[in-house]
Amino acid sequence: MEARYAALRRAAEEVAAVDAHAHNLVELGSAFPFLRCFSEAEGDALALAPHSLSFKRSLRDIAALYNCEASLEKVEEFRTAEGLTLIGSKCFQAANISAVLIDDGITFDKMLDLDSHKAFSPVIGRVLRIERLAETIINEESFSGSSWTLDSFTESYLAKLKSVSTQIVALKSIAAYRSGLEINPNVSKTDAEDGLRKELTGPRPFRITNKNLIDYLFTCSLEIAVSVNLPVQIHTGFGDKDLDLRKCNPLHLRAVLEDKRFSKCQIVLLHASYPFSKEASYLASVYSQVYLDFGLAIPKLSVHGMTSSLKELLELAPIKKVMFSTDGYAFPETYYLGAKRARDVVYHVLAAACEDGDLSIQEAIEAVEDIFRRNALHLYKLNVTNGSINHETTIAGGGVSSTSVEEDVLFVRIIWSDASGQNRCRVVPAGRFYEVTRNKGVGLTYAVMGMTSFCDGPADGTNLTGVGEIRLVPDMPTLLRLPWSSREEMVMADMQISPGEAWEYCPRNALRKVTKVLLDEFNVTMKAGFENEFFLRRKLVSDGVEQWVPYDNTNYCSTSAFDGASSILQEVYSSLKTSDIVVEQLHAESGKGQFEIALKYILCTLAADKLIYARETIKSIARKLGLLATFLPKPDLNDIGSGSHVHLSLWENDQNVFMGSSKDNFYGMSKTGAQFLAGVYHHLSSILAFTAPHPNSYDRIQPNTWSGAYLCWGKENREAPLRTACPPGVPLDLVSNFEIKSFDACANPHLGLAAIVAAGIDGLRRGLKLPEPIESTITYAPTSHHRMQMSHAARVVCRIKPCRLCFQTQKATAEPAGIHRFAFWR
Repeated sequence: MEARYAALRRAAEEVAAVDAHAHNLVELGSAFPFLRCFSEAEGDALALAPHSLSFKRSLRDIAALYNCEASLEKVEEFRTAEGLTLIGSKCFQAANISAVLIDDGITFDKMLDLDSHKAFSPVIGRVLRIERLAETIINEESFSGSSWTLDSFTESYLAKLKSVSTQIVALKSIAAYRSGLEINPNVSKTDAEDGLRKELTGPRPFRITNKNLIDYLFTCSLEIAVSVNLPVQIHTGFGDKDLDLRKCNPLHLRAVLEDKRFSKCQIVLLHASYPFSKEASYLASVYSQVYLDFGLAIPKLSVHGMTSSLKELLELAPIKKVMFSTDGYAFPETYYLGAKRARDVVYHVLAAACEDGDLSIQEAIEAVEDIFRRNALHLYKLNVTNGSINHETTIAGGGVSSTSVEEDVLFVRIIWSDASGQNRCRVVPAGRFYEVTRNKGVGLTYAVMGMTSFCDGPADGTNLTGVGEIRLVPDMPTLLRLPWSSREEMVMADMQISPGEAWEYCPRNALRKVTKVLLDEFNVTMKAGFENEFFLRRKLVSDGVEQWVPYDNTNYCSTSAFDGASSILQEVYSSLKTSDIVVEQLHAESGKGQFEIALKYILCTLAADKLIYARETIKSIARKLGLLATFLPKPDLNDIGSGSHVHLSLWENDQNVFMGSSKDNFYGMSKTGAQFLAGVYHHLSSILAFTAPHPNSYDRIQPNTWSGAYLCWGKENREAPLRTACPPGVPLDLVSNFEIKSFDACANPHLGLAAIVAAGIDGLRRGLKLPEPIESTITYAPTSHHRMQMSHAARVVCRIKPCRLCFQTQKATAEPAGIHRFAFWR
């Protein structure tokens, strides 16, 4: 089982988690006992904590991290010797936490302030406990006296709450500890005022316990939360002995959840509501505003208890509503234990779901990202990029302060790639983007997907004109800071005809649709790895004439070429790495000033997005350095061309199912792989309309240039448009992927991959078969009659039947056909 789910295990262990609920750390000299790291118990009950399952397991985990003996005495000796800074860094690094949201409403001896936590996590957000705020206001001397009324208290409380709403990420209530969760959302002001009067007659400092006052405070806070768009965390389920567990069942919140005033208030049930996890799951499934957080239950329960609790949460609740937190407090070890056990439990629960048929492995991997990261980023409106929050995005008083946002980020580029493969963007000031555009998008004319590569106007016959408008909606998980411009961000966008409804011409949605068909019908996903070939040009001014000339004149894989461009490529590589784009190889190519950067294979939907970002990065870094980077297929007709070769493979349950085996081997491919490739082969002439859509594409696709000029396929045949590959580590009688060489940068990568997937699906549905491979040197030499020439109308079509150069198998006609019909070329 472990081998089968290796990718899922890797995803669970490597995701940079957002800790959505935790508490302050304390200094090593705090009177708060370290034994509380392992238990919620106090006093005499705490003395028995070392005999619990959780204690024994957790102590071993900490000792292993510290490389010391697994005893409480030795662990405490290590802590004292190393100091808080070192043990904090060790725990947080091992936990791999990229952001922490801290409820600072609980008081510990020698507690660190919020800023001090930035030494351990790059991102710290504040969660405001509403009961603590109210108690602080009432306990202040200036508000004591007989003149104190409910109205004056409410005015002061709401004013204070609004004043800090831009500095927090959520509110939190511990009503469960005080009077229970059976909140009356319609408590009268008379009852609340009576409750306040009773509290004021008690000793100071006081702790609010009156149910009517707590219910009133809770209701007022939810109203504010709705108005400023802040989530509200609510303690549910178990905790220390102050609470009455019978009153902590989240089902008691039904009156609040049914109240229409709060239907848009996002409520987070903390601690997996244990032992009421099933009840919490039910509420999240039927109320759109309810979310779940499983911190504290993990790691405080036994392994069986943690696993059962998480399984119960997922029985009904949408995965998009379930979130990780450590509920870490006082000691860095609590953060580490929470993260370590959460990763292990989530992995085992999701792997079991795959075994049961509830999830595919790919869906489980997506669930890992949702649970540990994406759900919290979305709910708490965080912009976490590469382990840091770039700016606050909390809405207050009906709008974001664009000044405070734009002190950090000035512009956000909303990116799309059109049908001619050109990357375009709308730029929105950051303040407006985070206030309005991130959710509503920007308007865009239908014509944008009909524009040609040479003219900003729709091509004839597209029916895409200036009449009609779509919405360009940011896909927030793709947001990243521009590596070459620190005050700008960019984000990929989806095209929608109405909120949530994709436009039929949206390239990203086209690829998502066909990959969903591939997954639904054949339980297979496709991964893609692109090779980026490009030319570098430098400016030369001679006799007042400006020219762009090749960066160098060296040969393929020349060490001199790489040495000369090393500083440029180093900056490109570092920028790509910052953007989480993995580079596998770099080298000089055959053309003058030509280079190649090969990217790691990943899910094809992600690969297309990252390809766009990679090209933007390469071009922008070159421009910053006074150079020009071009991905044009054939910028110089007397030199070699640039392609965007793509390597493709099929995966099922983390297994490469394109690759053959001892029992299933067709020229190194499996039956599934061979049929998929046969579909691509069969439809290749049609696919080229998407992967090589420009006349200049065919200036590149020429014999003897390794660009795929012949209609054939072969193992390790670089002259063929379809090459099956046997990279290092793969048995020589097998192949792991196939490469399409007739793919260039004029293509929209989403549409190109969508065409390939659609063709492969047809091959699988019809059980298509490949012809015999061409595994020898192709010696066919085309005459001038076969050479494709470009005119303003179309290309001259070869009249020989069949012609491998032109990919034509039908009778030649006066009208161009197949790959020679260019909708966007006049």
